[in-house]
Amino acid sequence: MATATDKQRPRLKNLDDLFMLNQDAIPQPNAELPSPATKRFQAVVDLDRLIPFAGHPFHLYEGERLEDMVESIRNNGVLVPIIAREKGNQLEILAGHNRVNASRLAGMTAIPAILLKDVSDEEAWIYVVETNLMQRSFADMSHSEKAAVISVQHSKMFSQGKRNDILAELKALENPHETGENGTFPQVGEKSHADRKVGEIYSLSKNTVARYLRIHKLITPLKTMLDAGDIAFIPAVTLSFLKEQEQKDLAKCVELNGFSVDMKKADVLRDYSGKGKLDDDRIYLILNGELGQKQKPNRTPVVKVNNAVYSKYFQPNQSAKEVQDIVEKALEMYFSS
Repeated sequence: MATATDKQRPRLKNLDDLFMLNQDAIPQPNAELPSPATKRFQAVVDLDRLIPFAGHPFHLYEGERLEDMVESIRNNGVLVPIIAREKGNQLEILAGHNRVNASRLAGMTAIPAILLKDVSDEEAWIYVVETNLMQRSFADMSHSEKAAVISVQHSKMFSQGKRNDILAELKALENPHETGENGTFPQVGEKSHADRKVGEIYSLSKNTVARYLRIHKLITPLKTMLDAGDIAFIPAVTLSFLKEQEQKDLAKCVELNGFSVDMKKADVLRDYSGKGKLDDDRIYLILNGELGQKQKPNRTPVVKVNNAVYSKYFQPNQSAKEVQDIVEKALEMYFSS
């Protein structure tokens, strides 16, 4: 394998520049990148070999943003390599799902990539989450994306030590001529806030973190409805307690009939689910309001008499009981005649 030249690179500002190649250093197939820390190499790979990361939680670009990326790739190619890991005979994307999607739409057949070897599922998740967080802020993410980030970082699977190693690796790729001796790597470790809880990292309360952990348990169609605003956040949290098949039946019923799910309906759905009585028919009846709604009590209608009629038959100083007795006697005489 040919070894890539170790040219001086400018200090980079963001992830868009993170894996940018010099224009005179076009990636060649299987060109090796020097790395003492991680087994990785750079290559141009066929798009047909690439598969999305299993359970990828982040939304792909749509509309004008996607069209702009497609047009840019048609004109300039893909300048920022994606990151992928070897998975059997295929390559699983860890960073760059939008670039891959846009490249396919642009009619490309290959794309530059940094390929990682011997990457565990735990490490893969860290790459997926951290590279997305480097590109945009947590606050800009949708509810389902925030839920995925919090769920992964809250999980015991998400080792803080491995996260620090990968952040240091990404930092080394950004500034290849700096080392841990000058404080670069420790700063990355400090930036990760290892001594803080997940909620403190994102300025969220414990209750909000707990709710996002519940949101992550929703099936994809219900997450899509949440992100689109078709289901409010708190009702969505309640729906997360439904069994998976119940969630599927619910999503199908909402899509077919255009029903809405407010907090009252969500509570009723959860109640029936807890009792093991939630099926297709009851889901329909709950969503259309026929089941689970409190019955209104039967009330005696109030009859008002206008002032002219009242003044004709009653004196202003008569008590309500006297008026009631007179009306009752009059009605008895009327209906007995």
